[in-house]
Amino acid sequence: MAIGAFLRRICGPYEHRVSEAYRSIYVHLDDFVAGIRESQPEAHRILEIGCGEGAVTERLAAAYPQAEILAIDITPRVGRLYRGPAGKVSFEQVAVQDVARKRPGQFDLIVLADVLHHAPPSLHDELLASAKAALAAGGLFVFKDGERDFTPIHGMCYASDRLLTGDRIRFMSATEMRERLDSVFGAAAIEAVARVAPWNNNLAFMVRG
Repeated sequence: MAIGAFLRRICGPYEHRVSEAYRSIYVHLDDFVAGIRESQPEAHRILEIGCGEGAVTERLAAAYPQAEILAIDITPRVGRLYRGPAGKVSFEQVAVQDVARKRPGQFDLIVLADVLHHAPPSLHDELLASAKAALAAGGLFVFKDGERDFTPIHGMCYASDRLLTGDRIRFMSATEMRERLDSVFGAAAIEAVARVAPWNNNLAFMVRG
């Protein structure tokens, strides 16, 4: 069992607060979602892939209060710590490939944040291709992940992620991320690249469908 499950249990009723404080060491999610809103001011149907326990979903629900949000993950803990408005937000334990088959071209905003480094490299193209299939024409796909480098903060990111999840972590370089996105969405699809506070290794790509 990964140590993360044990730590969640001992936090008890303070788990949400502790999770937010821990996550803020590595990435400011409010800044991340604010950047998404600048690139996509309006969205009616949002898909968040690999939503985990719902931290980014909370911010998306606040930024797009009128949108239908489908937040998915393969973990049974999907959306467990979500504290935002219920309304049009739904959580499902399902793979993005299944969503793409059932709802092709239906989402005008799709977010994949800090997920791909947990997945085997052999699945990266399939996951991105499924996101592309679910994206509406002219919609925005937002891909965020940690850039592999040789800074102390990257070492901390790797070690803590590996320890807490037990996954075989593999971060990509900025060049590898761009090449992967170009190969699936096309070389002209990336319209912006941003660094997300508080560290420069937080890379977000805004990819237009």
